[in-house]
Amino acid sequence: MGPVGAAVRAAPVMWRRAILAMLFGGIAAAQPSPVIRVDVKLVRVLVSVKDSIGNHVGSISRDQFHVFDSGVEQDIAVFERQTVIPLSIALLVDISGSTAKDLHYEIDSVTHFLRTTFGEGNSDDTVALYTFNWQVSLNNGFNRNASRMERSLREVHPEGGTSLYDAIYLAARDLERRDGRHVIVVVTDGGDTTSTKNYHQALESVQMSDTVMYPILVMPITNMAGRNIGGENALTTLAASTGGRVFLPTIGAQLDAAFAAILRDLRTQYLIGYYPKELPASRSRFHPIRVELPRPDLRVSARSGYYGDSSAERNSR
Repeated sequence: MGPVGAAVRAAPVMWRRAILAMLFGGIAAAQPSPVIRVDVKLVRVLVSVKDSIGNHVGSISRDQFHVFDSGVEQDIAVFERQTVIPLSIALLVDISGSTAKDLHYEIDSVTHFLRTTFGEGNSDDTVALYTFNWQVSLNNGFNRNASRMERSLREVHPEGGTSLYDAIYLAARDLERRDGRHVIVVVTDGGDTTSTKNYHQALESVQMSDTVMYPILVMPITNMAGRNIGGENALTTLAASTGGRVFLPTIGAQLDAAFAAILRDLRTQYLIGYYPKELPASRSRFHPIRVELPRPDLRVSARSGYYGDSSAERNSR
């Protein structure tokens, strides 16, 4: 036993406690102060840029982009022009009763889209096939087998209502667990009629999963009296909020052109990433994003925001 230990044992109880407190206090003081680390998540934004006549522009440099999170400009940490990060595409096909007449045309276009996707893109690109009427079915999980998905579509029987928001919600939840870029392509002829989820829940699910959405609203009826204007507006807003866009083709060549345009968008996307900094106090978990370019002749498409921590949650860490 050393002299310090002997002194502690020989001292009265009160003094013994005082000596131990001094000893352990000195040891604690000698240790470095603990560092509290906050895990700041990289926010990824997929961006499409087009000129005034709709042509894709793939030559924009990193320093020309300005990204704002909750009104505060951010430092770009990741930048890729025409990113080749693998795609996970959730393909949602409406098989409600109203699609019966034109579904075989849609299947032909879908099959061509699948074969082109797998033939031209990254070898790790995958597609999952969902069909929906009053219920949502995952016909084929994420894979690269266009023939298998075509067979699944040829076997369906159109009937019932349209659970569009349920399909979007469930597909986005599946995408959230996957790496790479997330995309939802939904082929439908109208609005929602039988979902348990609503528009806002579907939108939040898409935003939470960092998904770009491309609705293809097949228009067998072109006059205003027969169109579902409410459904069109909802799908248009969903697409714009995620950095995608809506298509309103008729069947045949226009439908094929819509699928081809989606692939052009996906092959020419910019990937921008940043770590959020200096965000203002807010009770909302939704962080609005704005992407700007100095050239007024260019049009930028990117998601409108993401869900993260509110300022109260950040301060409680």
